[in-house]
Amino acid sequence: MISKEQNKIPSINGLVLAGGKSQRMGTPKDLMNWHGKEQRYFAADLLAEFCDEVYISCRQDQLENFDRQYHPLTDTFLNMGPFGGILSALRSQRDKAWLVVACDLPLLDKKSLEFLLHSRNPEKAATTYKSPFDGLPEPLITIWEPKSYPLLLNFLGIGNTCPRKVLINSDTLILEPQDPDALMNVNTPEEAAIAERALNRQK
Repeated sequence: MISKEQNKIPSINGLVLAGGKSQRMGTPKDLMNWHGKEQRYFAADLLAEFCDEVYISCRQDQLENFDRQYHPLTDTFLNMGPFGGILSALRSQRDKAWLVVACDLPLLDKKSLEFLLHSRNPEKAATTYKSPFDGLPEPLITIWEPKSYPLLLNFLGIGNTCPRKVLINSDTLILEPQDPDALMNVNTPEEAAIAERALNRQK
């Protein structure tokens, strides 16, 4: 879905959300090695094929052991979880759309990103997938357009820092996933074991 004025379509940066505390997992999710490297770097490499620039959203204390081949983006909106990372990215380059993925998606693949980008409607606030797990829009695999920035700020102004609620209450294109397993979030050791088995089946 492309606007008539091609040159006015915002180009896309990538953002890997890797700043969580991983309390349920018990070990940092961004450092887990599913594909031969830390997941934050694997996800960044996955986005790099589709985006002008790719950044890894992280906390200040995560910079100590950060691979300088990659670009960190620390939050300017603090203590808000994914909401703060998304807002910080949109604020840093206001003319860019941002393809945002969480670092806890070990089954996310190139085909799922290609379909999301191919289906993108830049006239919407965002393009996202419907979660196969609860039927709601999945904010952590989403293209956030520049026009979503003031919408996020409005929600922040009323004390709501849930990016999913922004998608639900905005002009959002919501897609049915072609491969529902690719959208699996891994937040616990039990979910990690399920993902490990799925990856082993793919080999």
